[in-house]
Amino acid sequence: MSSAPSVTSTPDDLLAGRKYTFHHDAGHGWLEVNCTDLVALNITTKITPYSYQKGNKVFLEEDCDLSTFIRAYEERFGVPITPDNLANDVFDSDDSPIRGYVSYQPS
Repeated sequence: MSSAPSVTSTPDDLLAGRKYTFHHDAGHGWLEVNCTDLVALNITTKITPYSYQKGNKVFLEEDCDLSTFIRAYEERFGVPITPDNLANDVFDSDDSPIRGYVSYQPS
């Protein structure tokens, strides 16, 4: 019997300060996660094209996809998560380069 895929940052990692990164610019924000996190949480088909992807990183838009990720994370680990205890905040400038990445498409 195989174990479930793992996520990049478990609740213990978050408590230890090893968090995800939340990027934002003057108008919007995105949580940076690995593609494998979406697989581990079984949400690859629940993420919208309003999120972006570059390589093996997905940048989940803050209005819908971030909530989808948080709900799945909470269900997986049985612990409440807020954006503040999930991620470190990074301001990318007034116009984040993330806006130029390709829209997310499940593989």
